[in-house]
Amino acid sequence: MTVTLAIVGRPNVGKSTLFNRLVGRKIALVDDTPGVTRDRREAEGRIADLTFKVLDTAGYEDVRDGSLEDRMRQQTELAIREADIILFMIDARAGVVPLDQRFAQVLRKAGKHVHLVGNKAESKSAEHGLVEAFKLGFGEPIALSAEHGLGLSELYSIVSAAIDKAEEKKAEEAAAGVSGDLDLLPEVDVDITPDMLEGEGDDATLRWNPKRYLNVAIVGRPNAGKSTLVNRMVGEDRVLVGPEAGITRDSILVPWEWEGRTINLVDTAGIRRRSRVTEKLEKLAVGDSLRSIQYAEVVVLLLDATIPFEKQDLALADLVEREGRAMVIALNKWDLIEDKNKALAELREACERLLPQLRGVPLVTLSGLTGKNIDRLMDAVFEIERSWNAHVSTSRLNRWLAGMLEGHPPPAVSGRRLKMRYMTQAKTRPPSFIVFASRPDAVPASYQRYLVNGLREAFDMKGTPIRLWLRGGNNPYADKK
Repeated sequence: MTVTLAIVGRPNVGKSTLFNRLVGRKIALVDDTPGVTRDRREAEGRIADLTFKVLDTAGYEDVRDGSLEDRMRQQTELAIREADIILFMIDARAGVVPLDQRFAQVLRKAGKHVHLVGNKAESKSAEHGLVEAFKLGFGEPIALSAEHGLGLSELYSIVSAAIDKAEEKKAEEAAAGVSGDLDLLPEVDVDITPDMLEGEGDDATLRWNPKRYLNVAIVGRPNAGKSTLVNRMVGEDRVLVGPEAGITRDSILVPWEWEGRTINLVDTAGIRRRSRVTEKLEKLAVGDSLRSIQYAEVVVLLLDATIPFEKQDLALADLVEREGRAMVIALNKWDLIEDKNKALAELREACERLLPQLRGVPLVTLSGLTGKNIDRLMDAVFEIERSWNAHVSTSRLNRWLAGMLEGHPPPAVSGRRLKMRYMTQAKTRPPSFIVFASRPDAVPASYQRYLVNGLREAFDMKGTPIRLWLRGGNNPYADKK
C-alpha cells in the first residue's frame, strides 16, 4: 500500500534537500536563495524497506493578491489536501518565526495529522529552536538534518505506521464492500484477439502485455507556453503558469494517460542563450532542462508561432539531434495567427531550410491555451517514436545500398574509386547504421548526407536522427612481402 508524504514549510528551511534525500537522487534544485522551488514535485521515496510517494512543495508565503507567490501558495495547499502524511518543517537554528505560526494555523484548519520537523538540527545552536517549536501545538518536534541524513529513523516509524493504517482501512473496506457471492458482480464483455493469446487450442492463455512508459520532454524558450500546454494536456493546474517569463525552474514530471498509454510529461524551464544566463539559479534550471532532454525519448520543441525559429530555437533543435532524441516541433499560440494557411506554408519551408539535419521533422500547430490540436501533437509523437525505434533487416539494407551506389556511385578520391561492400544496422533509438568501405576516412561528408537522406526516404524515417558510421575492412595483403 502506497501513502503520500508532503514536505511543507516556509521558504529556505530545507524541504528540497530532504526530498532529494528521500528520493535518493538530486532531482530537485537546491540553493541558499529562498524560493527556489515553485511547483510541487512528486517522486518515489524510500526509507530502508519502505516505499512511498513524496511531494516537494514551494515555500509557503501568506499572500493572496493573485501574484506568483499566491499561485505558489495554492499549489502547496493542494499538496496538503492530497497527502496522507504531512511533515511541517521549520529551521531549528532560526527557531519559530511569525510565518511558521501563520502556516501552523493553516495546517490546523486542514484537519490532517501533522508531524513537526526541526531541520538543520545537527549543531547545538538548534536546541533552543527545538524547544521553542513546542508552542506551535504539534507536539514534540523531530530533530532532523536533511543534509546529513540524521533523524530518518523517526521518519521511518511515521511512514510505517501510516502504511499499516492504510492497509487496515483497505482491508476493512474490502470486507464490508464485496461479499463472497460473485453472481452479484456485473458481467463484462471482452473481445479477445489472437495476439492476446499465448499457446494454441484449448491450452491457450491470455498474455498480459503492459504498455511501456513514454518519456516526453517539452522544451523551448522562456514564455513559449510549455507549462500552459502541460496543464491543458493533463486537465488540471498541475504546474504554475502566468505572464511572467521564467516561472518554471525545476523540471517537473507529470504522469498522464493518453489512449491507454502512460506518458511521462516533463515540463522544463525555458532555455535562453548561454550569454544571457548569468544568475546561478537560472544556470541550475537550464542544466536541469538539458538533462531532461538526455533522459527523454521524444522531445517536443515548443515554439511561439508569433516569433518562430529564433536562433535559440535552432540551437535547441540541433542539440536534440546531437543527443539522438526523436523530436516534434510544435507551434504554440496558433490561435493568434490570422492568415494560417500562408503562415503554415512559410513555416514549413523555413523548417526544411533551417534544419536540413532533421529533414521531414513533424510540424504541428496548436494552442496550449484552448487545447486545440493536442490530438495531432500526440499522433505525431507516436509516429516519430515508431520511426525512432525502426529496425531494417540487413538484406533490405544491402539491396537498398546497391541501388544507391548504382544511381550515384561514390566519387574517386586521389584517382582511386571508393568501394562500399556491406551495410548493417547496429542499433535503434536512434537508428544507427554501419557501412563497410574500402577507405572510410576518404568518403566525403556530402556522400554521407546522400546516404542518410536516402535512408529517410526509403524506410520512412523522416525527421528522425540517423547515425551513419563508416568502417574499413582488413587488408589481407598488408602483412605480406
